[in-house]
Amino acid sequence: MSNFEGINSMPVNKKLLFFLVIYCFLFGVINREVRGVPFGTGIEILLIITLIVTIFMSKKEDWININSDLFYLMAIWFLISLIEVTNPYSSFLGWLNEIRTTALYPFLMVMLGLVILKNKRDLDWFFIFIIILSTLASINGIKQLHIGLFPGEKEFLALNSKTHLIWGKLRVFSFWDAGQFGALQAHIGFIALMLSFVPMKLWKRIFLLCCACLNFYGMLISGTRGALFGLVIAIFVGLLLSKNIKALLIGGFIAVSFLVVLKYTHIGDSNYQIYRLRTALNPKDPSLNVRFNTQRNLRIYMQDYPFGGGLGVIGYNGNLYNSDKYLSTVQPDSYYVKLWAMYGIVGFTIWFCMMLYILGKCCGLIWNMKDLNLRLKLVSLIAGFAGVLMCSYGNEVINIMPTSIVVYLSWAIIANAAKIEKTKRSTLLA
Repeated sequence: MSNFEGINSMPVNKKLLFFLVIYCFLFGVINREVRGVPFGTGIEILLIITLIVTIFMSKKEDWININSDLFYLMAIWFLISLIEVTNPYSSFLGWLNEIRTTALYPFLMVMLGLVILKNKRDLDWFFIFIIILSTLASINGIKQLHIGLFPGEKEFLALNSKTHLIWGKLRVFSFWDAGQFGALQAHIGFIALMLSFVPMKLWKRIFLLCCACLNFYGMLISGTRGALFGLVIAIFVGLLLSKNIKALLIGGFIAVSFLVVLKYTHIGDSNYQIYRLRTALNPKDPSLNVRFNTQRNLRIYMQDYPFGGGLGVIGYNGNLYNSDKYLSTVQPDSYYVKLWAMYGIVGFTIWFCMMLYILGKCCGLIWNMKDLNLRLKLVSLIAGFAGVLMCSYGNEVINIMPTSIVVYLSWAIIANAAKIEKTKRSTLLA
């Protein structure tokens, strides 16, 4: 592969965007081990630098790509979030810190993705970065379970033992926390598995299958039960978009059989990770019922707040900046619940309809593609997003790095699908 197929000749803004992807995967673990530096702010710094460089470097025709309903939806959501600053129930600092992940990141990342990622080689590099980084997280998770923890990891576990030590067993968290780790492993593991079906050299196929297996094992040892449902949804959407009835029937049968074994047998109960995964299918599970009770109580409270309690009134920022508010005492768990509390039923409905529209529009774009190899790659991205959308009901997933940047750039890539299809073939994943 000559000169890594042009990585050294990439435009600066493209290198910056891929560096941002790497940074979003790693800044959490760096922040855990190196104290005193606000590494989270580095995301905004990199976004601004990449945007400035892109403004000066990109051609006029590149910016035509933002003439897309995807960009306009993100702009509308950002505007709604800006207006939320007038919500009297939340503090300014709470709003300022929450709008970053809720609205600023999707707006800027989608815009940059639309302008910068526009050919098949860009798509392949995107896959290579996210799969390798996620697999590194899997390896680190295996190290945590079987070898031990780094100093920063021990400190994290001491502060989060209630959620990461269940029945004395470690919920592996790797670079992030167990919820994000498990959901991401299911997400990227599925992508790697789907890519292994693209025609390519044998060693690359074997590498992708190994990465998929490591990521799925990472999902298992995370103890994140919601990731199971995300994986099932991703598989279903992927099979449906494959247009292969035989594969759909066989894959559906295998998936249903797996769930039946989990639900109605005790096979593997001696293994803690399998036992915990099995509890995801138990409607009487105590933690599940705690969430249902929380949502029931919140439904009564939110009847008087159709536009929500304001950004940053719940979750981490709620405890930090709005601790005098009732909503700050509610454990959101679900990102759906968090949005509902912050934006009210009106804002949540808008957001959810946007997500369904993006999912449907992307599926439609992929369905009509003629390049079968490219279509399979894009199917892995949109099916992965469908899984993340499901996972976000049980945990804060889609708004947390690195899942956020993977999803937002996936949207942008699929929105550019018609133009990407016309570009020359890449041999990176072939």
